[in-house]
Amino acid sequence: MKISYSWLKEYINIDLSPEKASEYLTDTGLEVEGLEQIDTIKGGLRGVVIGEVLSCKQHPNADRLKVTEVNIGSAEPVQIVCGAPNVGAGQKVLVATVGTEIYTEDGSFTIKKSKLRGETSEGMICAEDELGLGSGHDGIMILESSAEVGRAAAEHFGIESDYVIEIGLTPNRTDAMSHYGVARDLRAALLRFGASNIDLNLPSVSSYQEQNLDRPISVNIENTEACYRYMGISLSGVKVGESPAWMQNRLRAIGLNPVNTIVDIGNYVLHETGHPMHAFDADKIAGGSIVIKNAEPGQKFTTLDGSELELSDKDLMIWDAEKPLVLAGVYGGLNSGVSSETTNIFLEVAYFDPVHIRKSAKRHGLNTDSSFRYERGVDPAMTEYALKRAVTLIQELAGGEVSMALADEHPIKLGNHEVTMNLDRMKTLIGADIATEEVRSILASLDIRIKAEAGRNLHLEVPAYRQDVTREADIVEEVLRIYGFNAIPYDGPMRIAVASKDPSDDAIERELISSLLSAKGYHEMMNNSLTKSAYYEKHGFNSEVSVAMLNPLSQDLGVLRQSMLFGGLEALEYNSKRQRPNLKFYEFGRVYKQAENAYGESEKLSLWLSGLSEEENWRDGARPSSFYEIKNALTLCFDRLGMGPAQESATSDPIFSEGLHWHRGPKTIAQLGMVSKSILKEFDLKVPVYYAELNWSELVKAGRKKQIAMEDLPRFPEVRRDLALLVDSSILYADLEKAALRSGGKILKAVNLFDVYEGKNLPAGKKSYALSFTFAHAEKTLNDKEIEKLMAKILANLEKQCGASLR
Repeated sequence: MKISYSWLKEYINIDLSPEKASEYLTDTGLEVEGLEQIDTIKGGLRGVVIGEVLSCKQHPNADRLKVTEVNIGSAEPVQIVCGAPNVGAGQKVLVATVGTEIYTEDGSFTIKKSKLRGETSEGMICAEDELGLGSGHDGIMILESSAEVGRAAAEHFGIESDYVIEIGLTPNRTDAMSHYGVARDLRAALLRFGASNIDLNLPSVSSYQEQNLDRPISVNIENTEACYRYMGISLSGVKVGESPAWMQNRLRAIGLNPVNTIVDIGNYVLHETGHPMHAFDADKIAGGSIVIKNAEPGQKFTTLDGSELELSDKDLMIWDAEKPLVLAGVYGGLNSGVSSETTNIFLEVAYFDPVHIRKSAKRHGLNTDSSFRYERGVDPAMTEYALKRAVTLIQELAGGEVSMALADEHPIKLGNHEVTMNLDRMKTLIGADIATEEVRSILASLDIRIKAEAGRNLHLEVPAYRQDVTREADIVEEVLRIYGFNAIPYDGPMRIAVASKDPSDDAIERELISSLLSAKGYHEMMNNSLTKSAYYEKHGFNSEVSVAMLNPLSQDLGVLRQSMLFGGLEALEYNSKRQRPNLKFYEFGRVYKQAENAYGESEKLSLWLSGLSEEENWRDGARPSSFYEIKNALTLCFDRLGMGPAQESATSDPIFSEGLHWHRGPKTIAQLGMVSKSILKEFDLKVPVYYAELNWSELVKAGRKKQIAMEDLPRFPEVRRDLALLVDSSILYADLEKAALRSGGKILKAVNLFDVYEGKNLPAGKKSYALSFTFAHAEKTLNDKEIEKLMAKILANLEKQCGASLR
């Protein structure tokens, strides 16, 4: 949330630097994440002063230049070379002194002492466009003769310099969603640290009055569970135009674009008080009545920005006698808003049930300044003030007369709430003893009233705007944050008991695999578990088992992920569009599904590979990533964790155009493959992407069962034999390896594929595999007869089980 510091000081009489004020705010829990100086004119005219041209002579070496002497209020006049045709003695001008930064459309430059055609120049006499004061460039800007020499130009023109404080507002601090709310917290902190005579000031609304009753508009609340209070007033004879510069500057400072007087006043009061409001064109309210009730199911509604929504019967709407005008607390309708032709308006300020507003906003994927505040809860006591404040501003800036009695429907009244706090309990929670008088002072500065005291118990009345302070622990936290966390004494070393290791803790295995993959060039990432439901409505997933959010933050975060694939593809898309196409990612995370009466989640390790295997170089050129590269990474993970053999087969998962699947019995260990082109097209990825998903829990479990055994180095030599086999194209190497290992017994130590051939000189539907077989015996040297007997047995089994034949 952005706060204008000059605006903030309208409500609290302080003379602190913005940096110091930011420190106080951070200490009270309103963490300042950024502080930025801004100017209504870029550069703020810093270094620019008013000067008087004392003399003006022709430059001896240039026809179009003049040499001037200018009094800028310093001890001695300065000499400035000027090329403007209208410069002359006796003029009051704007002078950029040496060191001044001048900003242009192309950047900026600094004024330096220099020589122009042999004459010294110590500054620049400026035109209005060079300073951002206008667009004219026919010559220098000449001021009125009464302008004070040496006065800063910023002061002369009333140029404002402001600081914008960026606050990382936590969801519970609804009381600080405005400039006044922040000022309230700042005052409490200053009083705690010794300041005095620090007052809060809300602008007076005493001038509010009803001039006539010419445009009455009735108000009726039908859904009293969703709308606790609704106030409205009509004004006639309003002139809609541009807001004054001071209001536009303040709105721009916090990131809002000015629209017109009525809209800008609504935004101004919103950020002043924290209370949203809406302005209607009163002439568009049919029947002269406002009704607050729910929408009809399936009803269409067009918002101010032209978007069409399909409403639910759970959406609270503001209706006139015929049609819905506003999605309550969220967004105005297209045909009810204020335009430049509007002369009669109806202003609403309301208190809506936060849950209803949040559900409507999330249902339609909307997030507005109004919904941000309403769904967290605004100050119910500020409702009437906010309306009257807006009315007085409108009459001041746009004219008009109040033309009805104030409408105020208030079916549910929210008051202050009570909490009891024990001072001894507070000491236990804080770990330090705070003087009782200090506690009383802090509570008073926070508008928390002590109703009664009974021994060490304080019976407190908490203002309604502090909806997050409902328990004794909340009161203790309020006292502590104003007292200061840094003020709590540190009384020695911290002692922490080391907890026993949970058997399910896989931190060691994670560290092993993270180190392995990072060494292979993979980068770890972490994606949000919430994702788009649309991903699982296609691509072979069952969308019915997706775990849906009841109140999703947006349409893009509607369900928990069934697969980690799509989060990685989003990361690949983001990087590739920023000229980072060669990518290796891995992520540990969970995936989620729902069964009939339960929810399930499982741990996964996923890998993504795309682009070049390594950066282009003179030796290897540009070598693209491949299926076998990611398979190598996967098998290294298997080996590093000590997982025993698993069955390998082709995967049938539709997310892959081709791939492999590993399992041990019915349990899947891993699968990998090339992601299908239909999925890649959705992410605008034009190069192959390889993806592996490992069942992390099963992998860790299998690895922990492996017993490490030590043995001597072999004393007898190994023997190798090779076979070139002709097999059907559908036969996998894994099938041949499995059949060979079964036939070779303990003496066959390894099988390896070292060549694959398909094409010319082979029958159709056939391919050639070249395999090597390594034999060794622990107690003797194998002879040729024994080896040939084993090779014959292996070949016979390969022919029988896989249809293989010798080439």
